[in-house]
Amino acid sequence: MPEILEIEMYRRGAAPVVGRTIESIEAPDDWYVKGIDGPSLARVLAGARIEQTGRRGKLMWLETSAGNLGLRFGMTGRLVVDDVAIIDALEYSSKRLDPEWNRFVIHLADGGSLVMNDPRRLGGVTLEPNLDDLGPDAWDLAEGQLAQILGRTRVALKAALLNQKRLAGLGNLLADELCWRSDLDPRRIANDLDADEVRRLNDELVPMLDELYTRGGSHLGDHVEARAVEGRCPADGAAMMHDTIGGRSTWWCSTHQR
Repeated sequence: MPEILEIEMYRRGAAPVVGRTIESIEAPDDWYVKGIDGPSLARVLAGARIEQTGRRGKLMWLETSAGNLGLRFGMTGRLVVDDVAIIDALEYSSKRLDPEWNRFVIHLADGGSLVMNDPRRLGGVTLEPNLDDLGPDAWDLAEGQLAQILGRTRVALKAALLNQKRLAGLGNLLADELCWRSDLDPRRIANDLDADEVRRLNDELVPMLDELYTRGGSHLGDHVEARAVEGRCPADGAAMMHDTIGGRSTWWCSTHQR
């Protein structure tokens, strides 16, 4: 957390800053600013107009008259616009908005602000983020792209889905939910999937994202409550299995995911 759904919520929630002017930048944590130091970034952005917002996968950016400002939220980053948190609370993170966790603040000329609050400081900001570092957006795949992505690698399916350089946006919860909905074992080797299995993944992906966005987030998948010791699959009641795949805790049904 946050995954593609939460970042899209942030992007839409940042709409009120479009058309407004940046007065100053507050960057108390130099580590949080990547590729440029805080004072230099502040000089670049002072007086710039925010033109629009953008997103690919889990990267959000603000297009300004002085350049694009990339915002990454890591595992615990939250966005606060004009003193209102876009998401009330993130799963697996603090429910508080401690001012000490304000890692990056844009002060607007009209008195408003945009704040990145991040307890674990795993996110960051950068000027002119390189979109070439990211694969296609998981919510906007062209026909045949998923087959090409999976066909190029012999890692586990779950690991392939998590690789942001191949497919941008899916995190731990969404990758597990997608495999569960597609009846596929996340340990399967990605390029061993046949055409019908890839088609199932592709057919489930966008409807899953649409549905969980409407529900309110990546943590509201059908099988999330069963991700526990002695958990039972909501589809068939079979025992849930657990392992670490792609460096992430992974749960799947022992029966219907093959």
